[in-house]
Amino acid sequence: MRISEYVSFDAVGLAELVAKGEVTPAEVETAAREAAQAVDPRINAVVETWPADDAPGPGSAPLAGVPFLIKDIGVSMAGRRTELGSRLALGNIARADSSLMTRFRRAGLVTFGRTATPEMAYSITTEPLLHGATRNPWDPTRSAGGSSGGAGAAVAAGVVPVAHATDAAGSLRVPAAYNGLFGLKPTRGRVSMGPDFDEVFNGLAVHGGLSRTVRDSAALLDQIRGPEPGDPYSARQPSRPYAEEVTRHPGSLRIGVLAQAWGGRRTAPPVADALSRTVRLLDSLGHQVEEAEVALGAGWEEFVLANARLMTANLTAQVDELATAFGRPVDSSALEPITLAGYHYGQRVSGARFVTALTIRNRVARSLARYFEAYDILLTPTLPELPLPLGTYAEGAEALDGLGWIDRLNDRSPFTMAFNVAGTPAMSVPLTADPGTGLPIGMQFAAGHGLEGRLFRLAGQLEQASPWSGRTPTVWAGSPTVV
Repeated sequence: MRISEYVSFDAVGLAELVAKGEVTPAEVETAAREAAQAVDPRINAVVETWPADDAPGPGSAPLAGVPFLIKDIGVSMAGRRTELGSRLALGNIARADSSLMTRFRRAGLVTFGRTATPEMAYSITTEPLLHGATRNPWDPTRSAGGSSGGAGAAVAAGVVPVAHATDAAGSLRVPAAYNGLFGLKPTRGRVSMGPDFDEVFNGLAVHGGLSRTVRDSAALLDQIRGPEPGDPYSARQPSRPYAEEVTRHPGSLRIGVLAQAWGGRRTAPPVADALSRTVRLLDSLGHQVEEAEVALGAGWEEFVLANARLMTANLTAQVDELATAFGRPVDSSALEPITLAGYHYGQRVSGARFVTALTIRNRVARSLARYFEAYDILLTPTLPELPLPLGTYAEGAEALDGLGWIDRLNDRSPFTMAFNVAGTPAMSVPLTADPGTGLPIGMQFAAGHGLEGRLFRLAGQLEQASPWSGRTPTVWAGSPTVV
């Protein structure tokens, strides 16, 4: 299978070829490896590859034979390294598959490597000291986003059609927007964190995927959703597969638009223009679209402080566990300055302050739930700016404490984290691009708790009305210079 042919199919399409016997899983995997070898030196998205040990029979599972990459955090694959993008966890080898990895295997995915993440997934740009910066395939001088930046760059450049991603503050949606991909953050409790965790970052983090087509994300979520024994809670299961929702008409939806973020950072003109174009598209499709006022449920500074306390306290516990396991010191020899600052800030978070932060989480969730009683969907830009140049997040970062870093992340991505705090689903859709630079611009659509089906129906309609599959980045495995 030539690379040019390989990149013309999405995951569902590749699985269909395999099921029909038109191509073997080995041939597809070879094409994926060749794609990685062709583009990864320019984008630095893939940390490691290995000989795949899965050999699904053609048609034996919905995604049988589809090449796949897992993120270097959040999922464990027996016998493979999971290093969290950190020197502190260097050489960490998983003893067993996590629940999610077991589901990836059952889906028929052929996992042959892991993608880059910032250290401890503690950023929304992927520029770890351990492996170096991941570069945006649309413009390699710019960030690929984070923390699932490696996954985003790999999918956008054509290495794989879909890849594992996580999202605790926008970590799936930010790379989707930066790399011109589709990415849906599921409802809290939709995908199990077991067996090693009941929840991550107190429920802010979820598992999902990044893909070039809507149906690939739907197919992946169908295969990984559902509780495991011992999970503390789970989202109600959908009435039909998400893959079926993609082709169903969404009806006429009540859509509220939030053009300016809660935190005060103004939406840049190219993004505001893209939002206006999206509103016109939605109008033309028969949806009821209007500007909305959306109460966050907390003041912005209060919101940021609560998130800083939750995230740094969790970070501190994780760092202490890793340092003990590997006998490494908690200092600059093992951790980056920002991670170390977050660790020290988390050490000072008292139990009472931690509980207060959980109270803020509840207030935000209740406030957004009231909004979704009046509207079916909330539309915002995924990000207020175009993809930022590499190094932007690091400017002056050495002077920041744990609160200052979380404030910086929320300032740069002010639209995303509220839905992690509320636990509701949200997706970034690559509906448009900046005419001046050609850089992709993502639009975020959010829905009420458990309503991923509604989002997939809308996403399927938007993909048909304003297709993005014909847009490919500068670094693309299917480029004639590559094949």
